[in-house]
Amino acid sequence: MRQQKGFLLFVLLLELAVLCESRLVTVPDGPLVRVEGQSVSICCNVSDYQGPRDQDFEWSLITGDGGEDIQLVSTFDPMYTHTSVLDRVESGDISLKKLGEASVELTIRNVRASDSTTYRCSTPSTDSVISGNYYADVELRVIGDTLKVSPAIPSAAVLEGQSVQLHCNASRAYTAHTFLSITWSVRKGTGSPEDILTFGPDEAVRVGPAFTERYADGGLLLDLRGGGVYRMELKEARALDQGAYVCTAREWTKQPGGGKGWQKILEKSEDMGSVTVTPIAQSLTVTVQKNVTLSVEDTLNLTCSVSAGNLTILGLEVTWLFGAADAPGILRELLRVGLDGQVLGGSELAGMRRVGPGTFRLLLPSVQRSDSGLYACQVKAWLRQGFRGWYQAAEKTSLPVHVLVTRLVNVLLCPVTEPDFKVNLTAPVSPRFTGDPTELLCNVTDIRNVPDGRLSVTWTYGERRPEGVVSGPMTVATVDELGVLLPGDSYRQRLETGAVTAGRSGPATFRLFVLRSRDQDMGRYSCKVAAWTRSLRGGWDKSTERQSLPVTVEWTAQTPLLNVVAHRVREAATGGSTFEMSCRVTGQNIQNPGYSVLIRFVERQGSNPRKVVSLSADSVLQLEEGMAASRTDSVALEKTGQLEYRFRLYGAQVSDRGFYYCDVTAWTRDQSKDWSRAVSTESNKIEITFTDAGDVAYDVCWFQTPLLAMDNGGAVPLISMDRWGVVRRGSANESAEFSLERTDRHAFVLRLHRAHDRHMGEYHCTARLWYISASGLWREGRELTSAPVSLAVSLAFWDSVQIPVLCGLAAALAAGLLSVVVGLISAHWCLSRNPMHAPRNKLIDLEMD
Repeated sequence: MRQQKGFLLFVLLLELAVLCESRLVTVPDGPLVRVEGQSVSICCNVSDYQGPRDQDFEWSLITGDGGEDIQLVSTFDPMYTHTSVLDRVESGDISLKKLGEASVELTIRNVRASDSTTYRCSTPSTDSVISGNYYADVELRVIGDTLKVSPAIPSAAVLEGQSVQLHCNASRAYTAHTFLSITWSVRKGTGSPEDILTFGPDEAVRVGPAFTERYADGGLLLDLRGGGVYRMELKEARALDQGAYVCTAREWTKQPGGGKGWQKILEKSEDMGSVTVTPIAQSLTVTVQKNVTLSVEDTLNLTCSVSAGNLTILGLEVTWLFGAADAPGILRELLRVGLDGQVLGGSELAGMRRVGPGTFRLLLPSVQRSDSGLYACQVKAWLRQGFRGWYQAAEKTSLPVHVLVTRLVNVLLCPVTEPDFKVNLTAPVSPRFTGDPTELLCNVTDIRNVPDGRLSVTWTYGERRPEGVVSGPMTVATVDELGVLLPGDSYRQRLETGAVTAGRSGPATFRLFVLRSRDQDMGRYSCKVAAWTRSLRGGWDKSTERQSLPVTVEWTAQTPLLNVVAHRVREAATGGSTFEMSCRVTGQNIQNPGYSVLIRFVERQGSNPRKVVSLSADSVLQLEEGMAASRTDSVALEKTGQLEYRFRLYGAQVSDRGFYYCDVTAWTRDQSKDWSRAVSTESNKIEITFTDAGDVAYDVCWFQTPLLAMDNGGAVPLISMDRWGVVRRGSANESAEFSLERTDRHAFVLRLHRAHDRHMGEYHCTARLWYISASGLWREGRELTSAPVSLAVSLAFWDSVQIPVLCGLAAALAAGLLSVVVGLISAHWCLSRNPMHAPRNKLIDLEMD
């Protein structure tokens, strides 16, 4: 009775498991809308099934008349296809592809209008109990291609700043579940079109990345008039808007319930045509009336005329420029009118006003002779840029006109006398060598008719090239009529640092002083002096200008020469002794030199030198980084003569053996008492090469860098021996696997006992040198490190696999014995409780009865 209850419980659990795991066949939600001639792919999936993981599928279509089932394709039956569609399956127009063990995809390459029907995906049952659904249906609707696109650009040639209209009309036959989108794009050059703006399919507006900012500024406007009419306005066209425009209409479908979102089913593009944008710079013209001759105290009246193709939308910034007649390339700003009409610059007597569209007039009353010169009108044209303001579209300057102001008076009634003077240039201080100072004096004499004494000077220089040709003059500096120093571009830095100075040394004397002359300062110098008179407008007018005869400054350039010879004073014969070296310096073509000495050391020829100790030109001693701080008292460098320096090294060590030499630099002082480097050279090398006296010892340490365990990285020694012979084991050698033995005076042998795979890796040793100094005390020397040596350990095959094999056999034997015991116990329990399994002797007894 108890066994029956157990069996019923097992059946109940099995039914619950089947109910919880019901087969589910799914296809996309329909209807699926496609355009005739396009491709369609329909996926079918099955889940929560029993049986093999790899499932089979069958596709069929349900016709409208009576729900007839026409078999299409199958994954397991090659004869499944109905004869009416056999040719399309064999040609590949209808195909089936497994996407996975429980997924398949039906593809119709070219759908037809007759393919509009319901498609069914079925899965043969592999379940022990029939549960769930074994097929799923989806509807396919095939529509015709009725989309038409007719774009147009009313005006294909516009001026910069005008608007461009882009019309894109699209029409189609209405179909449920389909929607339309319109995209405007532009192609520049041979590149691919770049999207400007897209409307739809969900009535949303999407802007291309390059046009986002412009759309936000109101530069793109969308006009939707309905009935398939779509218009976009590109406001305030720029030169970069030039290109070929394209209109693209797309038809979309969206699956019921959301599906995978929007799916494009049809697209058509049409070229709208090319748009040409004429830049403002091409149509902008600026002119000023012809040359003018005036008398002193007359009014100067100049008109600037501006014209452009779209002048009314331009913002104009007008600037009047003025310059000397003999320097047409140098014009300075006289006054300016900004975009807001405000006049900037000028004075109470000079002004400008706008007298008409594009017409600006300059008025300068009571002109003086200093107003003579070149006048030009500069115009900057600005265009609006959305809501952000303006951008400069073009800039043009008129041809300059010449204005001449003369003094027309009656000589008999009011004779006019102009300022007059003479200019003489001298060089009281000329350099003999490079680095010497240069002084030039510009003297103004015979001054007449300069009542206020306002004079200005301009210093110019012409470079003298090796072939004897003098280059065009360049301005060194100008001291204007107010005494302000104006440096020339090439001399600005030297004037700001004080290397070159310019100013007055007297009421009528100007001075140019070069603190340290360079070779490139040789050439021809001149000074130009101008007299200034008070103008009626409160300023100063230049009336008379005189230039001196040029003065040539030159000297014979001589290359500074320096020679240093080193010789040995005391030999370091043994370790601990003193080494002494002397360096003698000779120089030529160096004015009042000072010398700095640096002692350098190289261990061997060709190796990198180290700095030991130095002595500056001011006799300041400094221990360099190449000498250990613990040996500060071991070196000395001193000046023993006017041109001789001596180096000492006390207590020479083995690590001091090598080559020593002097690196000498010659310095000169300028007028500021600062040192300036002239030339450097190096002496010959003196070698320290004593041999060890035998009184040396070593601290030796051995390190391991394991290949399998890189934790310590060789930082902790395996084993070490100090100079007294005491051996110490490291933490990695506590089991005494390594031993260290000194087999010779300079040989230390590391021995490895019972090698294992953990001993594989690289080994190296370090040796710290100790020697007995002349005073009989041990002194520490430098530490040496050996090159690494690799150790590989070869293991026997049986030794490497015997432990895994024995462990596997033991585990298998234990599992077998456990299985036998469990089987015997189970059999005994079952036979003792089942009446159908009575002993054989009892059956024989029953038969005999």
